Amino acid sequence: MLLMKLFFHRPQNKWSAAENVQHLIISTNTTTLAYALPGFLVRWIGGTPNRSSRPYETVKEKYYKKLSEGGKASARFVPKPIEIKYGKQKIMANWQKATAKFIRALQNNRSEADLDNFLAKHPLLGRITLRELCYFTIFHTEHHLLSIHKTRETT
Repeated sequence: MLLMKLFFHRPQNKWSAAENVQHLIISTNTTTLAYALPGFLVRWIGGTPNRSSRPYETVKEKYYKKLSEGGKASARFVPKPIEIKYGKQKIMANWQKATAKFIRALQNNRSEADLDNFLAKHPLLGRITLRELCYFTIFHTEHHLLSIHKTRETT
């Protein structure tokens, strides 16, 4: 029961572990659309790049710069407070489902070339290639897992 309470514990001005995971579910489900929608829709929404994809580290640095300048998750990505009765297992199962759906959409719907030939709109990073969106998804997940770990250490 103590672990369950820790999962839902909301430290001062921080999201709980449950809220961090819920944010990742929302973010991953939204990101999945760029890989699941037909290419013509992705191009219509995001456009066509006039540059090559930036490296992982460059995209990561730009994201952390935006955060340091006060960037935050926009309202649609902010998790609603979650009660313990919702259950840790249900949240984690939803996270697994969202991640599996993302990976399937990426593997089944986009070629290697597509990753550099389509743009997606990102709330903080602006228009980024689908490859850069993959990079974002990786380090964004890591960012929130580290946040959960730090919160756990201080609780």
